[in-house]
Amino acid sequence: MALSVPSTEAHEAPATTGFWALTLGSIGVVFGDIGTSPLYAFREAVGAAAHGQPVSRVIVLGVLSLILWSLFIVVTAKYVLLLLRADNNGEGGTLSLMALGQRALGRRSWPLLALGVVGASMFIGDSMITPAISVLSAVEGLKLAAPALEHYVVPLTVFILVVLFSVQSSGTARVATAFGPVMMVWFATLAVLGLVHISDDPSVLAAINPWYAVDFMLSHGTIGLVTLGAVFLAVTGGEALYADLGHFGRKPIQAGWFYFVLPALLINYFGQGALVLAHPAAIENSFYRMVPEMLLIPMVVLATAATVIASQAVITGAYSLVRQAVQLGLLPRFEVRYTSETHAGQIYLPRVNRLLLIGVLLLVLLFRTSSNLASAYGIAVSTTMVVDGIMGFVVIWKLWNWRAATAAAVIVPFVVVDMTFFAANLLKLLEGAWVPLLFGFAMAVMIWTWRRGAAILVLKTRRIEVPLDDLIKSLEKRPPHIVKGTAVFLTSDPSFVPTALLHNLKHNKVLHEHNVILTIETAQTPRVDVAERVRMEKISDKFSTVRLRFGFMESPNVPKALVIARKLGWQFDIMSTSFFVSRRSLKPSPQSGMPQWQDHLFIALSRSANDATDYFQIPTGRVVEVGTQVII
Repeated sequence: MALSVPSTEAHEAPATTGFWALTLGSIGVVFGDIGTSPLYAFREAVGAAAHGQPVSRVIVLGVLSLILWSLFIVVTAKYVLLLLRADNNGEGGTLSLMALGQRALGRRSWPLLALGVVGASMFIGDSMITPAISVLSAVEGLKLAAPALEHYVVPLTVFILVVLFSVQSSGTARVATAFGPVMMVWFATLAVLGLVHISDDPSVLAAINPWYAVDFMLSHGTIGLVTLGAVFLAVTGGEALYADLGHFGRKPIQAGWFYFVLPALLINYFGQGALVLAHPAAIENSFYRMVPEMLLIPMVVLATAATVIASQAVITGAYSLVRQAVQLGLLPRFEVRYTSETHAGQIYLPRVNRLLLIGVLLLVLLFRTSSNLASAYGIAVSTTMVVDGIMGFVVIWKLWNWRAATAAAVIVPFVVVDMTFFAANLLKLLEGAWVPLLFGFAMAVMIWTWRRGAAILVLKTRRIEVPLDDLIKSLEKRPPHIVKGTAVFLTSDPSFVPTALLHNLKHNKVLHEHNVILTIETAQTPRVDVAERVRMEKISDKFSTVRLRFGFMESPNVPKALVIARKLGWQFDIMSTSFFVSRRSLKPSPQSGMPQWQDHLFIALSRSANDATDYFQIPTGRVVEVGTQVII
């Protein structure tokens, strides 16, 4: 059986953008997290391996070999060469992979949905830890440049993070243009520092031999597994390569990784290894010990800039992921603000931004050093990587039409490696790994509660709803007073009468001359072709149904979509059109089917949801809200 691997070629960015411009952009955005790992990964891994004993040659070569082959296997082979080809209409990421897997199975799969929820929840946990550990590790260079400033490391870190989250509301378009060049300087600096210090002990290059990694793991028992948890810090950010697929395309990301990022990282890690072999005391801060004393302050500034960029990429990634979750019905509607008139992907979610800032500041104040925080890092990313591997198997098997055995032979080794890293990070549970698990658990409970509560709400309201066909027949026999204009009634199920329509008839005793039952659907694809956006059907003289479809990466703009409906023959004037929206007031019930705490959580989530008028970008002056009370 011939094996076929779908490619993202058709979804690559327009050629006019320029391949190398996209590559430069990907270096600035995609690789920020993994690119700042040399600040702390090697130091933490060697420290874990030494376990309070003197640093030996066996430890240095073993750790270096583990880092090298982790980058080759987890990042290069799994993500760069394999999963980047598993695109959902050009988009990547955990939720895109989940949607792709469900499409491959041809049905909604609860195990896949659960995996997607776990992966997304852990990404949110990672979004809090990355800014904290990255900025802390950069600012800690001040302790070497000026020991008297040691007490200012945490306050300065807090200040930088507050400023970073404060500027999110103004958009990142201008700052983003500098991301690529700054990160190019950063990676060039990593390579130069590494090259300069490899000469301290060129024998460090022997770590290229994978036997050093294998021998280290076999001979160090539990310490080897603990060390592996620290080695994983070198590959955190690898999942971002896949998540940012839609922004840059597969080939620019691959070029950025192979031509710039991977060589710079490896050279720097080997430089740190050679330095520590020659001067074991340098392990105290092996990255900044590579820097000449007179350049320490400029290096701290450059490292801080690089970590801010890495943090920015994770923050915007969290915005995108939450918006996808909202579109897929996993979370209530959050307010989304658009910070760019030309780039739809540049968004700002105020509530998410506040929660992230609170979480990041708590982490900095709780752990206070990057070494302490390193214990909390890794488990969120390793969980996401395990999830990606399992869902990737479904896509390779069902969508790419590979034989199950062949797909398993390809993906199982990656999942085994990811599971090993996950187990290694679990050993740090009491030292801080509980933090991302707590964040992830809280997020998963929110998603589970929202899905469960929404399903119960649909069942309860369905019992009192009237089929639309029955109402139309009734109105034809006993027509109410007819008023001019068009009324648009939003509903999730066009086969039943919207609550707002029933209340309009009951209380106002009028019917508009044109009534549109409007349903807004979210597709399992990131974007929907304009030709597929609108579906119209006339069901009587006075009633029509309109279905608007949006991808889960798109912003549902109802007025703009209705312009398409005009071209399909629906003649309407927005100024004589009224949009009727139901606003439910929920009350808890002992017989809801959920525990009382979950009832209250669901009601709180419902109340926090953004107004449908704002979310669907409907002109506020044309909206009529009808309130109803539902006991859940």
